[in-house]
Amino acid sequence: MIKTDIAIVGAGIVGLATALQLSRKRPDLKICVLDKEQQVAAHQTGHNSGVIHSGIYYKPGGSKAINCRKGYRYLLDFCKEQGVPHDICGKVIVATRPEELPLLQGIFERGKANGLEGIRMLSSEEVAEKEPHVGSVAGIWVPQTGIVDFGVVARRYASLLQDQGGTLLLGHAFSGMERRGTRIIVKSTGGEVDARILVNCAGLFADKAARLTGIDPGVLIVPFRGEYYVLSKEKEALVNNLIYPVPNPNFPFLGVHYTRMMRGGIEAGPNAVLAFRREGYSRWDIRWNELLETFAYPGFRTVAANYWKTGLGEIYRSFSKRAFVKALQHLIPEIEGKDLRRGGAGVRAQAIDNQGNLVDDFLIHESPQVLNVLNAPSPAATASLAIGEMVAEKVMKQL
Repeated sequence: MIKTDIAIVGAGIVGLATALQLSRKRPDLKICVLDKEQQVAAHQTGHNSGVIHSGIYYKPGGSKAINCRKGYRYLLDFCKEQGVPHDICGKVIVATRPEELPLLQGIFERGKANGLEGIRMLSSEEVAEKEPHVGSVAGIWVPQTGIVDFGVVARRYASLLQDQGGTLLLGHAFSGMERRGTRIIVKSTGGEVDARILVNCAGLFADKAARLTGIDPGVLIVPFRGEYYVLSKEKEALVNNLIYPVPNPNFPFLGVHYTRMMRGGIEAGPNAVLAFRREGYSRWDIRWNELLETFAYPGFRTVAANYWKTGLGEIYRSFSKRAFVKALQHLIPEIEGKDLRRGGAGVRAQAIDNQGNLVDDFLIHESPQVLNVLNAPSPAATASLAIGEMVAEKVMKQL
């Protein structure tokens, strides 16, 4: 049995950032990270769009806004210190219809309230100067936005953690815990770990892991798949950097957009369609017990009843390339189906409470010797070192 001070479940970017921040603040601590996969960053971290978010969208004073802005600075410093390739290229958020202008103005005001310097409103002519192929009525220029490969970032976190004496236990799926006096026995498919404190950063399985620690999380993780298309080489010149629409204010998703990738090429997407299993990266990937659990949950049924038209539209767009292309043409009218080929997909863990509210902020539950990170949606990758610092401070208080 391995004996440690802190056991962290989940080797995604939040779990690894928490471990790294703990090791920096308390080099004397023994830290162990468990994950069911054979590599780190295997799911949400390794499948996202690679955008370094500025913090423009988030409610001023909220946990997302605070941690995104702080984490943004931490991330850029980390990438510079560690030589991680990144590019602060900026993005435009564009309104394509006059009725979107009030929402666009609201986003701009939030950006100013969140301390973003250099952002400015753009006329349609100024949008065209930055992105000549975009059709718009107005836009916002956000110079802080950038791109990076978060899988590379997470692997660097893991490497530094190991250099500082931390342990990675891959292929160790968390299966429960038992309290023995002042210690916690963390059980996994690869053996047991004797720890003082357990931290759950299990992402897509955070609610299930929380129940295994003995609490009712009060939320269900519902998986939403985001599918991407890739622009053909011949059409990459249609996009200079990052182009985003005005998002639907009722959903914590940003809408299909164009993103230049750190590894090269242009991605178009993602949509936000209900996945039929928690790690359902394909339209045909179904796990019936997980799907039935989603449908049986009162909170999800409330969401489905309120937004069934939007949900059906997302499903249709998932199966219809023509519908996906139509959504993309709102931004770049000259895009055609032949310009796009199917790319990858990611699955986002979205916490929904019993009343049918989509939890739109970071959610952490504390109990004696156990911390459960129950909701860490976008911009968690950008904010990872800030979230890791926040969780590490909670752990140290318990120590």
